[in-house]
Amino acid sequence: MADDGRVVSGKRLSDERDNIALRPKMLHDLIGQDRVRENLKIMLEAAKVRSEPPDHMLFYGPPGLGKTSLAHIIANELSANIRITAGPSIERAGDLAALLTHMKSGDVLFIDEIHRLGRAVEEILYPAMEDFVLDIVIGKGPAAKNVRLNLPRFTVIGATTQLALLAGPLRDRFGARFRLDFYDQQSMELIVERAAKMLNIEITAEGLTEIARRARGTPRVGLRLLRRARDFAQTRAGSIITGPVAGEALALMGIDFLGLDDIDRRVLDAIINAYEGGPVGLPTIAASINEDSSTIEDVYEPYLMQLGFLKRTPRGRVATARAYEHMGIPYSAPNRSDDGGQTRLF
Repeated sequence: MADDGRVVSGKRLSDERDNIALRPKMLHDLIGQDRVRENLKIMLEAAKVRSEPPDHMLFYGPPGLGKTSLAHIIANELSANIRITAGPSIERAGDLAALLTHMKSGDVLFIDEIHRLGRAVEEILYPAMEDFVLDIVIGKGPAAKNVRLNLPRFTVIGATTQLALLAGPLRDRFGARFRLDFYDQQSMELIVERAAKMLNIEITAEGLTEIARRARGTPRVGLRLLRRARDFAQTRAGSIITGPVAGEALALMGIDFLGLDDIDRRVLDAIINAYEGGPVGLPTIAASINEDSSTIEDVYEPYLMQLGFLKRTPRGRVATARAYEHMGIPYSAPNRSDDGGQTRLF
């Protein structure tokens, strides 16, 4: 059983502990995201000089790129306590009020999936972030009265995979906003190499390259593939992850040389074969492959677009010529314009 009461398998719990242990502790341990790292370094150094908490920060981008890790790094750099919660966990305004009243000066409050906060909860958060006060109502009816409590200065760090769903007033209260991008091949190799050393995994340079290439530019995915390649190597390849061993292990998992898995290929297959390359709406794709539309949009679609296999248009998703080539299907350019799939008249 995990610390939060969830029942998980032994392998799942081991993976979670590995992820926590492998997280970078300080900014100098962070690999990749150079622009974000440099901006954070300046912000934190300036805050230390002024002896005050840094401004509120918002991290957004696809899942698995290190938003939670960055929150821990910031807390470590400031030698501050960090309180962690998630948008869906804060159901009532009182839940947030309880969190805020326990904050101490300089603390960090990390809210994952902050776009899923309720409207009533956001109204409590606005004055807390801007003026460091908590407005609560005591009593009901004519006897009700408003009480304002002063809060110590603290830093809110929000994380979201869907910036567009974040309310404008809440988004504007973050003084620093950073987008996390997919990692390049070199950064992914360094991340996998660091993890392999910390987990005492024997891996060759070719094995590193093979895993990094299939990691979808995402550290979380790269670490998961490394652990599964380790399992394969320990049982069938003398415990050493070479290039061929990594390739065989990941192929067994249905992951091709670009990192596409079964769902990626089903998405492309549905668009190309069932809907003649598109345009087709996301709900229709989700229904065709029996997958949640938000999962496709948040997890699978960004990487397919990064590879140039998919593009969004006002009328829906369209598969590109590169997607046809990767799927081994002859490409025939459909009779539509480049401005969103509108059929040409002439």
